[in-house]
Amino acid sequence: MNALALTPPPLSLYVHLPWCVRKCPYCDFNSHGLRGDAPYDDYIDALVRDLEHDLPLVWGRVVHSVFFGGGTPSLFSSERIDRFLQQASARLTFAPGAEITLETNPGTVEHGPFAGYRAAGVNRLSFGVQSFDDGCLQRLGRIHSSGDAERAVKSAQDAGYDNINLDLMYALPQQTLAMAEHDVERAIALSPTHLSHYQLTLEPNTLFAAKPPQGIPDDDLAWDMQERCQALMADGGFAQYEVSAYAKPDRQCAHNLNYWTFGDYLGIGAGAHGKLTLGAEQRILRRWKTKHPDAWLRDAGTAAAIGGDEDILPARRPFDFMLNALRLNAGFDLRLYERRTGLAAAGIARELGIATERGWLEVRDAHVIPTELGRRFTNDVIGLFL
Repeated sequence: MNALALTPPPLSLYVHLPWCVRKCPYCDFNSHGLRGDAPYDDYIDALVRDLEHDLPLVWGRVVHSVFFGGGTPSLFSSERIDRFLQQASARLTFAPGAEITLETNPGTVEHGPFAGYRAAGVNRLSFGVQSFDDGCLQRLGRIHSSGDAERAVKSAQDAGYDNINLDLMYALPQQTLAMAEHDVERAIALSPTHLSHYQLTLEPNTLFAAKPPQGIPDDDLAWDMQERCQALMADGGFAQYEVSAYAKPDRQCAHNLNYWTFGDYLGIGAGAHGKLTLGAEQRILRRWKTKHPDAWLRDAGTAAAIGGDEDILPARRPFDFMLNALRLNAGFDLRLYERRTGLAAAGIARELGIATERGWLEVRDAHVIPTELGRRFTNDVIGLFL
């Protein structure tokens, strides 16, 4: 493959907070149900040590977004989030107006701390609503009700939040098309700026995979749900810009857009993953941390907390880039591909040609755009580049 100079892309910071009140039966994330009180303060201290250990990888770079994921980050008080952000901003340069997102579960919010999170610098909230049907929520193992979700969102808006995402799932056990539509209608009525809408899948190593629930909609019904809900969101002013992401104008998630355009992200916390372009060495490095909170807490700030390092070699970069960029409805520019991978676009001309012939992609003025057919067969398109 023809090599070009790697250009370090925008940098994000991902912070993993691993505890939940209760592990959901469909969840395959690195999350752990609470057994008594979690060592929240010790965890914040360990995050700072973990950050300091990885700082040499990002010297001199500006952080454009921060994302607190989990787990349930809202189990951490606003005072603890504030303490971490103060420590992080003393060690890293944050861009003016950097997007700072906190995931929150409506069932863990006391409907008072939102003003505290906002004062700490969190300027975007992501609520794990999943459904506004109480029966669906119970079958999913969620700890909140539809009323809890509505009250939590309104409380956040009362605290001054005007950048809010709601996560919704469809093809849920015993869900009908009308129920899926109703979920989207109730979400839109709450006036969020962003919606994430994705299909329930039975992931390996989850309780649902071991014991599938009854009444999961078949593929045809799931497709009907997706199409009808997409139309409702479009009518509500939400433009789809990624496979499962819909936003009001200028309210796309900057953090996730950085992922999807093969940007860099420093991952800290138990099980956190990162991807970093090391310009001086002309390398792209993936790093992940040890998964279990106890082991990570013990070793944070040392090399022992690194679960693994992997160089993304040139032969793998086309696939890794497409795995992200082809999720975007708008596609990508081939010059971006060259800057982010360090590879000439001529090296993927054959694969682009095949995808174009099959009607999966269009190439216009060095811009690659998935077609509607291509978006239906995203995995097949991406597989061409493996």
